[in-house]
Amino acid sequence: MIKLNNVSLVFQGGSVALSNITTTINDSEFIYLVGHSGSGKSSLLKVLYKEFEATKGEIEVAGLDVIELPKWKLPLLRRKLGIVTQEPQLLENRTAFENIAFALEVMGADNQEIDAKTNTLLELVDIVENAYKYPNQLSGGEQTRVSIARALANNPMILLCDEPTGNLDPDLSIQIVSLLEKINRAGTTVIMATHDSSIVNRRKKRVLELSNGKLIRDELEGSYITN
Repeated sequence: MIKLNNVSLVFQGGSVALSNITTTINDSEFIYLVGHSGSGKSSLLKVLYKEFEATKGEIEVAGLDVIELPKWKLPLLRRKLGIVTQEPQLLENRTAFENIAFALEVMGADNQEIDAKTNTLLELVDIVENAYKYPNQLSGGEQTRVSIARALANNPMILLCDEPTGNLDPDLSIQIVSLLEKINRAGTTVIMATHDSSIVNRRKKRVLELSNGKLIRDELEGSYITN
């Protein structure tokens, strides 16, 4: 469960990234977060995992009060989340297998668990045959799949995806969205920021639209919202 109540984000200098955002996202929902470049999509995702500190408002993520959460408790929040960025940001000196395994190593898993879970995740994202290739040997779509697998290593309740198909061609984009839908059907809440209207129009999912930092549409309700 994610709840935002009158959330605003104003950067130093007065630039407004988010303005009075109020919405609720239920467990196991699939949300498309849409809007033009600069509309606030990335900022909204970042306030959810406290990369950015909201200027005002209330934010609850997976039962945690994000606004009041002290820095030393941030790992508690982020263990509940998986984060996928537009640039996969894989470790170039590690194979696909090792990139996923590293996330498990950081969490203190033993070798047997690391091997078993990494192989399971490789199967989930359909990249087993490329498990021992390095990032520079993988296509953009394959790198994104590894990034998604790595984000799932800690069994997150919520998967936040910031333009994961932004650098991919249409066919690969559809493959990635289908993968995210598969993950969602297994019970993980998915929020995917995208500017690709062709994907959004093709899939019947809830859509939240931002414009100039304001939430102007919630498609589930079928009407525009004025703030």
